[in-house]
Amino acid sequence: MKVIIDTNALMIPVQFNLDIFSELHRLGFNHFIVPLAVLNELDRLVTTARGQDRIAAKVGRSLAQRCELVSKEGHADDIIVSLAQVTGAAVLTNDIGLKKRLIEMGIRVISLRQRNRLELLS
Repeated sequence: MKVIIDTNALMIPVQFNLDIFSELHRLGFNHFIVPLAVLNELDRLVTTARGQDRIAAKVGRSLAQRCELVSKEGHADDIIVSLAQVTGAAVLTNDIGLKKRLIEMGIRVISLRQRNRLELLS
């Protein structure tokens, strides 16, 4: 199954010491998609963030290379919603606003649960 990975999700491995790819495999997902807009957000964080957030953004940038990169114009959240609708993919995110938007649209959402595992919400 396919999953689209958001910016904050690519930062989970550093922030919460959790292997998102192992967790996604455990949930049955094996095709990982990252929009280039997410990479752009990570690049901005690498230059503007400090401390652990900066390290997490660098690691997230590296992890994204293990995924299918999709080029599409627009704001990252809008691209993620659009891609999820077109591909039928679930979305891995911790962004509360994006989660709410996706759930209202009937799109499956995966999120960090109890800081130590991923869970499919819908």
